[in-house]
Amino acid sequence: MKIYITADIEGVTGATIWDETDEKNAYYTELREQMTAEVAAACEGALNAGATEIWIKDAHGWGRNILPARLPREVQLVRAWSGHPFGMMQELDETFHAALAIGYHSRAGSNGSPLAHTMTGKMAYFKINGQYASEFMVSAYTAGLVRVPVVFLSGDAALCQEAQAFIPGLSTVAVMRGVGNATVSLHPYLTVERIRAGVEAALKADVSKCRVPMPGHFSVELGYKNHADARYASFFPGVNLIEPHTVEFEANDYFEVLRFFLFCVA
Repeated sequence: MKIYITADIEGVTGATIWDETDEKNAYYTELREQMTAEVAAACEGALNAGATEIWIKDAHGWGRNILPARLPREVQLVRAWSGHPFGMMQELDETFHAALAIGYHSRAGSNGSPLAHTMTGKMAYFKINGQYASEFMVSAYTAGLVRVPVVFLSGDAALCQEAQAFIPGLSTVAVMRGVGNATVSLHPYLTVERIRAGVEAALKADVSKCRVPMPGHFSVELGYKNHADARYASFFPGVNLIEPHTVEFEANDYFEVLRFFLFCVA
């Protein structure tokens, strides 16, 4: 069984302020340790469920956050960024049995976390086919593109609730909830235990129930905080500037949507 894990940091236990997520800041070390522990727990749960090969995309910031020596030997770790449009799902393909998302967070424009955002801080909101989109949704559709079920998610409570509405069969572990600029988090050890058990159970269940339904057409609307960013994006082929801060893009192929994100969001 070959398993894919995509991991971020703003949705791990205790993540509260931006300084903690920045490798240049002293606060970062503790959160990096917790991110690694939660990813390692997901690996252990996958191995308990019968996984023989695990690929992990370190998908936060500079892409070099996870401490490799803390991971099981069955892991291959993807660090930094290749420039491929799959982004946070780099190296995913149809050979994987299932995908997991660890440490994900609420979307831009929401109040589920003090660190709510989508892909970059310059976005006010994302919409895909009229629905507000998180990084989890972007990644889940990427998995759907190569027909890999997304079976497990850990992160803040608001994202978990939103994600289960998107993929009804999805298993989740909410490790914290946002309250204004504050968070209320589980104990780090309890988080690790719940992730390990949750991943094992999710992979032992019928993963086909977690296939992401792919629409035949994608209509994307991006709201930028800065009108100049929207104007810049409007020069990408097929993009229309519909308001000073807002652009739209349409495609039948989700890969084209990801290509648009690569050049106009990241």
